Amino acid sequence: MLKITNLHAGYGKVEVLHGITLEVPKGSVVTLIGSNGAGKTTTMRAISGMIAPTEGRITLGGEDITGRESHRIAKLGVAHSPEGRRVFATMTVNDNLLLGAFPRLTGSRPKGDVTADLARAMEYFPRLKERRLQLAGTLSGGEQQMLAMARAMMMNPDVVLLDEPSMGLAPILVEEVFRIIARLRKEGVTMMLVEQFAAAALNVADYGYVLENGRIAVHGPAEKLKNDPAVKAAYLGGH
Repeated sequence: MLKITNLHAGYGKVEVLHGITLEVPKGSVVTLIGSNGAGKTTTMRAISGMIAPTEGRITLGGEDITGRESHRIAKLGVAHSPEGRRVFATMTVNDNLLLGAFPRLTGSRPKGDVTADLARAMEYFPRLKERRLQLAGTLSGGEQQMLAMARAMMMNPDVVLLDEPSMGLAPILVEEVFRIIARLRKEGVTMMLVEQFAAAALNVADYGYVLENGRIAVHGPAEKLKNDPAVKAAYLGGH
């Protein structure tokens, strides 16, 4: 589904990614874990077109999307729920969700049943249903994170990129976010997950990649990584 080959990317003259290769098969959840500054968010930004790779190739369903503009990549089926949420603060929850469906409403993606998907999003995130007419900027951090995730799903994408969905959330909300990710996985939603809570990420993922200083240090099935002594010691609080 989503394939990255020998990807180099960064900011200005500073290269952050030094030739990473990874794959997100259809219907699977793949997580990218690593310490701050390892290049996780840079990877997501390169995939969704927020930054242009300097070398390498990114394909979606076999189509080369390397270096294309963000809105074109979105139309092809990549939805990015970015680090820091980035909701439209002066718009209602409902309108934020409908904006997520914008490519469908303008005919650049198959329309499907937007109304049914809106109801489904509210069912996934009951807090949003309660606050659907509230301005997004007045929501708590946890509610804004749920809104960012639901907005990405409203595009009915082929791949969802979730960048640090648990960042800054209270533990009870972190659990709720991961329950929703697990449910989406059961429904066959293809996801790439970047997450600081490596243990939680590996619990909901099928496969994982460990990123260290812009390079893939180790990768394998999530269950195997959870039991890898080096991964446990560095990221899972094990010894």
